[in-house]
Amino acid sequence: MSQTQQPLISHLVELRSRLLRAFAAIVLVFLALVYFANDIYSILAEPLLRQLPEGTSMIATGVATPFLTPMKLTLIVSFFAAIPYVLYQVWAFIAPGLYKHEKRLIAPLVFSSALLFYAGAAFAYFVVFPLAFGFFTKMAPEGVTIATDIASYLDFVLGLFVAFGIAFEIPIATILLCWTGVTTPKDLSGKRPYVIVVVFIVGMLLTPPDVISQTLLAIPMWLLFEVGVFFARFYVRDKSEEEEQDGAS
Repeated sequence: MSQTQQPLISHLVELRSRLLRAFAAIVLVFLALVYFANDIYSILAEPLLRQLPEGTSMIATGVATPFLTPMKLTLIVSFFAAIPYVLYQVWAFIAPGLYKHEKRLIAPLVFSSALLFYAGAAFAYFVVFPLAFGFFTKMAPEGVTIATDIASYLDFVLGLFVAFGIAFEIPIATILLCWTGVTTPKDLSGKRPYVIVVVFIVGMLLTPPDVISQTLLAIPMWLLFEVGVFFARFYVRDKSEEEEQDGAS
């Protein structure tokens, strides 16, 4: 076996070990939560149930849906709950190959990205869902009984969670664009009017067709963009300093 193959095999073995640990963490969290699967689904359905007309409820159209849908949700919740440990395993795998200054810059981005995704999902649940479901239930035609299928509801809210979670990653994307040299904070500041227009368009596409919910998404996205531009200045400065130090050495 050549010397070049040995490091590759050792890296693959470590990667497998890290992946198994991450998978085991998700399974353990799932086993701890599976008993509460129906309660977890009830919590997720609460924003819609509060808006349903009196005497109506959610339904299950499939034979196995009442069992499979809460299980599916519990598995997804287990994955998101285990994300900090999963990210730690990812970081432990890639960190040895990074320079000291790269570790100092990338580590906060890795873990803050998870926090921002959680923040986006929480914003969707506590702010957007009540407004959206209140709008949808009030707009039902006369004579139409609202009876949402639990599987369809899960797919719908998961899509919103992902959309808002990704939207709240704007500061990370902004910092990475500036750090890699694609753009600069000054250029982004100059494009602020276009960014404001874009975030309101995105808010229009991701929320019900009312001004309140569109604004509730667009304004946080704009503020997150400003946060990203602010912190990107520190990353660009640190990177230039490191390049000067490398050139002097």
